[in-house]
Amino acid sequence: MRVLGINAVFHDPAAALVVDGEVVAAAEEERFSRRKHGKRPVPFSAWEQPEQAARWCLKHAGLTPADLDAVAYSYDPDLVEPSDVPWEDLRTEYARRAPYFLATALPGLDPAIVRFVPHHVAHAASTGLAAPFGGDCAVLVNDGRGECRSHLAGSYRDHKLETLAAQHLPHSLGLLYEDLTEHLGFLRSSDEYKVMALASYAEPRHLDLVREHLYATEDGGFAVKPLDWATLAKRRDPDGEMTREHAELAASVQVRVEEVLLDLVRWLHERTGQKRLTMAGGVALNCVANTRIFAEGPFDEVWVQPAAGDAGTALGAALQVVADAGEPAAAMPGADLGRSWTDAEIEDYLRTAKIAYEQPADVAVAVAEALADDQVVAWFQGRSEYGPRALGRRSLLAHPGRAENLARLNEVKGREQFRPIAPMVLADRAAELFERGPLPSPYMLFVHDVRPEWRDRIPAVVHVDGTARVQTVDPGSEPLMARVIREFDRRTGVPVVVNTSLNTAGRPMVDDPRDALECFGSAPVDLLAIGRFVVRRPQASGPQASGEQR
Repeated sequence: MRVLGINAVFHDPAAALVVDGEVVAAAEEERFSRRKHGKRPVPFSAWEQPEQAARWCLKHAGLTPADLDAVAYSYDPDLVEPSDVPWEDLRTEYARRAPYFLATALPGLDPAIVRFVPHHVAHAASTGLAAPFGGDCAVLVNDGRGECRSHLAGSYRDHKLETLAAQHLPHSLGLLYEDLTEHLGFLRSSDEYKVMALASYAEPRHLDLVREHLYATEDGGFAVKPLDWATLAKRRDPDGEMTREHAELAASVQVRVEEVLLDLVRWLHERTGQKRLTMAGGVALNCVANTRIFAEGPFDEVWVQPAAGDAGTALGAALQVVADAGEPAAAMPGADLGRSWTDAEIEDYLRTAKIAYEQPADVAVAVAEALADDQVVAWFQGRSEYGPRALGRRSLLAHPGRAENLARLNEVKGREQFRPIAPMVLADRAAELFERGPLPSPYMLFVHDVRPEWRDRIPAVVHVDGTARVQTVDPGSEPLMARVIREFDRRTGVPVVVNTSLNTAGRPMVDDPRDALECFGSAPVDLLAIGRFVVRRPQASGPQASGEQR
């Protein structure tokens, strides 16, 4: 069975392809269009489909639109309830017409094969059916909104979902966090992770008040009562000064969201008796909350979908259609589900750009030497990541032992200085350096406490609260990156390198070789490792010969 999954109605449009139960490809439209998040989540944009991502998924598998058995669209317009939200009826109408928009975008596609999958069911399937351990599990979904709800709590048994609780709008943890994001001067439905980072810089001074306005209910849901943020912190303009009162408000809401999520998780565990919890929805990208759920919650295992936001519903919708057909679906093989290029194709890009490049005997050794020399490295290898995290395929790398590299990388990326950068660590060494969060942690979706004896050795990746958002690297699945870290460890005694996404502020992550060259050319990066080649920043002493080998 060949099923193409589509997410399009809100933001982060994406496509995913499942063939005979195997996840073959998944990609976000922003990586092709170069528009951050693909589009803004307004009703007027709901007609836009992830055309380029869908075409690439089919091309990657050698299929045409006519070869598909089904297209799964992660929103069901029949579930939308009457609303006074401006233009909501337009969004609903565009969703109803999605089969025809898709047939126009993908000539040969029969609109009759399009299946509408409820938004939160798609989120649930993206994690409950895709989790690596397989089998039965509990599932918790929290985001801004779906058709008429913002939350789902349930249980998977034999690949069938039983929904135990679902929170109706307007109550929404995701929308609450989006409102706060906008009040603090950031872009809503985009910059919520900045609020999470800012929260670490202050105490939750308003926690008691926020508790009165946000609380769990006995039926497995929650209530959100209106609260005028301006009474706690002045509304900040996007370019305005960031003050302590802004950080205190962020901390208060962040901690309360963590507490409510723990209440929801405990309720779900009591109702299901499951030992494993899977999570998805935009709120599941809150790695600070995820760690509290793991460390303080009742479940033995917690797995979070690496594309937990709306992009992941493309995969979830496809998996749900497969499950509805009674076919088994394999676990998600990893987040590296996007595009890749051969070394010959990469070299063609380098030659076309007329840029000086080298082919070292071992690119891992060349990169480790550059990092040990305190150079910033742009790293472009293999298939690109599905989801918002750079996981060693499209990354900026640096030395974690230089405290100044935090400010340096934030300057390279042109972003706020309070933003942290993350460590990649060898999986077999992670427990020596980090504790409290789950290990292994391959998707950078939890924070871990940095052990005291290591905080001064890797200061660049230690956040102000003593934590780090860790990615563990397994040599079996990531042999090249593992060799970089091992070679760096040989030279420095540190089994960690800094990892942050290969992009600059406001732009999507680099995806193809042209993107990589443009980013390298416009940002103060010392070395680009792209396939088996390296490109070095030209020195003032004179030009290098294009295509020089060594």
